Amino acid sequence: MLETLRDYFGFETLRDGQEPVIRALLEGRSALAVFPTGGGKSLCYQLPALMLDGLTLVISPLIALMKDQVDALTVKGIAAARLDSTLDAEEVRKVYDQLSRGTLKLLYIAPERLANEAFRKRLKMLPIELVAIDEAHCISEWGHNFRPDYLKLAKICRSLKIPRVLALTATATPKVSREIRKHFRIAAADHIQLSFHRPNLDLRVTPCDAGDRKRILLDRLREVDGAAVVYVTRQETAEEISTYLAKNGISSRAYHAGLPAEFRADAQAGFMAGDTRVIVATIAFGMGIDKANIRGVYHYNLPKSLENHTQEIGRAGRDGKPAICELLACSDDLTVLENFIYADTPSPKALVNLIDRVLRVGEVFDVSPYDLSITCDIRPMVISTLMTYLEIDGILEATGVFYATYRARLLRTKDQILAGRSTSERKFIERLLDQGEMKRWWLYFYPSKLAEQFSVSREKVVSAISGMEAAGDIILEVSGVRQGYKIKKDPGDLKVLTDRLTDLFQQRELADLARLKQVLNLTSHRGCLTAYLTKHFGETLSEPCGHCDRCRGVLAKPVRRSKSRSASLEERIAVRNLVDERHAALSTPRQLARFLCGLPSPAATRARLSKHDAFGLLSDLPFADVLVIAESA
Repeated sequence: MLETLRDYFGFETLRDGQEPVIRALLEGRSALAVFPTGGGKSLCYQLPALMLDGLTLVISPLIALMKDQVDALTVKGIAAARLDSTLDAEEVRKVYDQLSRGTLKLLYIAPERLANEAFRKRLKMLPIELVAIDEAHCISEWGHNFRPDYLKLAKICRSLKIPRVLALTATATPKVSREIRKHFRIAAADHIQLSFHRPNLDLRVTPCDAGDRKRILLDRLREVDGAAVVYVTRQETAEEISTYLAKNGISSRAYHAGLPAEFRADAQAGFMAGDTRVIVATIAFGMGIDKANIRGVYHYNLPKSLENHTQEIGRAGRDGKPAICELLACSDDLTVLENFIYADTPSPKALVNLIDRVLRVGEVFDVSPYDLSITCDIRPMVISTLMTYLEIDGILEATGVFYATYRARLLRTKDQILAGRSTSERKFIERLLDQGEMKRWWLYFYPSKLAEQFSVSREKVVSAISGMEAAGDIILEVSGVRQGYKIKKDPGDLKVLTDRLTDLFQQRELADLARLKQVLNLTSHRGCLTAYLTKHFGETLSEPCGHCDRCRGVLAKPVRRSKSRSASLEERIAVRNLVDERHAALSTPRQLARFLCGLPSPAATRARLSKHDAFGLLSDLPFADVLVIAESA
């Protein structure tokens, strides 16, 4: 083991926790590694991958992280590859060729790729010795950033007869760890957890009013040298604070999911290189960021959970030198965070609409998640969660993701495209070209319709179109993602099913609200702040940390929610006028309440209502109060 470690990775010894995890895997047992951010999780599967005969499949939620790891491994001479949406057809073909020849040691994929039935069948033919699941807390629907496709991983691993699984996470509470172990049948003795106590992190909580926060943040950043990350809740807040800091002489960039990919990449590159000192970001920033010299992490807004808080402050001080982690605690944030939670919960009416649309269309069907989201007015992630629940229940089985529309720009004449082909191939492609729908310079193909029209498989149509692209006959673009399913068993009484799903989402809502309350409890905690956080993850410190606000004698000041105001007469008239406009996207009280709270919904976004004067009119009021106003409007 140590020889392989030295030859490939250049290390003489393993770090704390790594050896028991690796030994469990080499002895044929599954394991759970709960290591804090920067604790060396990746080596726990990369080293065994080299010592086991077959393939190690690594499931990771982040494309950028997969790319970085594959690049680093190949530089070391380790046969690693990834399959993700950024690869072109030729790159994908090369990876599949390596798999078929058995020359790969590690293959990185996103969990969503396992929704493809053909890919799962391909995996069954491969000698997979180990599956490593990064960010394994996503498996638990009670975890802080649940991803629906993770829920299916245990069932898929069993169907593939995987001999050992390694679950890895930096943020699992005891409850979530127990759920992970149960899913993957991991013995308690093979649950290896390192301490969450980082002695170099100085934890601070500063209660403040919304009007004072900018000035306090500016003062803090002027007091500290070096790189810093400022976390905010909303995209517009990221832009506002970044601009404010820049105007006051601090090099700063905003980073959030609403920016074009090239803007985000440029902001991240500038921060990593040290050209930008401060990045002001939503939770979209951070996963896979390995910058050792971050001297401060500041939460301008309250985080939505202690897990998020711990994961984000874990990005500070990875070089072992002192770093400040400060939470600017303002009660005004509670309304916004709670409203986000309430807005994610689909109404019973929306659930009935969705169930009708997916369980009454035949035994084999496909849907556009985007169209479903718009039609039912349920956020895409919630749609994905719903469909996963139906899969877990054995009602549905995902068969694969495909594109509804292929459009081609011809680079050669029809005769040139047909020349040199066999008679049967020429006939099929000629018929295909004749049935394409010409719009301006593009020839549009709809493979599912063409397959039905020609009485052939959809795969044959797609293969012919892709073959023309490979031959240089056409430039090809695809659009309209659709997910295929087949019904596996009778769902029974749909009302009973809908009531059960409604109850599940209400439980999730209560769990999210409870997590937010835990953050609030941290701000008012009278004892050691580090001990409070470590206890949340099942670790009891033997003594106070000595390097947090409470240990320094800074007294706790409870963050009390200010009494919410009542909507004015003018605001109620504006709501009434909005209702009179009869927008289809605002036809139910819950849709209207979300809109008035400034929470975008798929239907309202599609209807371009976000620029309406009433959007966010009551965003400072609790969702429950706004819902009452919407119901009476």
